[in-house]
Amino acid sequence: MQAIEALLTRRSARSLTGPAPDQGALDLIFASAARAADHGRLRPWRFILIQAAARERFGALLAEHLRRAHPGSSEEALQRERQKAFRAPLIVVVAAVVDPEAKIPAIEQILAAAAAAQNVMLASFALGLNAMWKTGGAAYDESVKAALGLAPKDAIVGFLYLGAEAGAPAPRAETAWRDRVQHWSG
Repeated sequence: MQAIEALLTRRSARSLTGPAPDQGALDLIFASAARAADHGRLRPWRFILIQAAARERFGALLAEHLRRAHPGSSEEALQRERQKAFRAPLIVVVAAVVDPEAKIPAIEQILAAAAAAQNVMLASFALGLNAMWKTGGAAYDESVKAALGLAPKDAIVGFLYLGAEAGAPAPRAETAWRDRVQHWSG
């Protein structure tokens, strides 16, 4: 797939299934991610892979976060939260490991990790797979970060769900962009 074709046709999946990307695909996906814009060449991105049985433990982590954030959550709500870990055969947690001592501001380090996340999604799509990018309250929770091996200063920029697209793709809406472009003349 040509790069411009991937850029113009990529869309988030509605539903994903197996198989997960194999090692060859993952090598290409993460090599693509490493080409993201990165002011200062800090390479602040980290990719935490969650698959197989680890998805059950990740689901429990999400449910525990919901229980702490909303103590009155019903068992049904907690079960729905657990099931989020099974949206796809592979979850890639994309994090920015922020270096507060660097000359590069933390926001730019986080943006570099987000650019790497976008490259993961584009590379997945170009390889015939698809992805969904999710966040939610768990992405900002200190306990969730700690459980994933991250420090409080670090940022989870997204939970990327990767796999084969299940069912028919969502109809593509026309992407309005012209009203988002402005010419500035000083």
